[in-house]
Amino acid sequence: MAYRCNDARETVEFYQRVLGMDFQLAIAENQVPSTKEPDPYMHVFMDAGNRNVLAFFEVPNSPPMQKDPNTPEWVQHIAFEVENMDDLLAAKSRLEAEGLDVLGPVDHTIFKSIYFFDPNGHRLELATNTAKSGMLEELHKVAPEMIAEWSQTKTAPKHAAWLHDGSFGSTEQNKQEK
Repeated sequence: MAYRCNDARETVEFYQRVLGMDFQLAIAENQVPSTKEPDPYMHVFMDAGNRNVLAFFEVPNSPPMQKDPNTPEWVQHIAFEVENMDDLLAAKSRLEAEGLDVLGPVDHTIFKSIYFFDPNGHRLELATNTAKSGMLEELHKVAPEMIAEWSQTKTAPKHAAWLHDGSFGSTEQNKQEK
């Protein structure tokens, strides 16, 4: 994943200090390799775990960064998984000690999350899996039906209403599945 940043050094230091990511490498050019445009940039790479990389570009000659005004703030975010609830709560404490505003934990039934912003305004999520046995398998099973219904109606299908009403595994839910 690659995103834009305001200040490469500040971004690297934030991800190192706050999320414990290892700074892997930096690439800087005065010309874009693919287009040959004269546009200096700094491209930094952070180890996001599980052989994933989170990268940022600082492009000082471009107009200032801004968010898509037509997309709600909560939609665009970068999510990372933590091992368990203790780790999530410890992360929240560390983030708050850094002076960051942290929302949550928010209970999504199958996981719990906290949300905060990096220095560039990118929303970040840390989440831990809290799914009970069978929940993820049920969501996987109904996913094709849900996307088909959504594409026709643009309203939330009820195939996974149990995420919000607490009925997973209930007799009523089992009847609806048959």
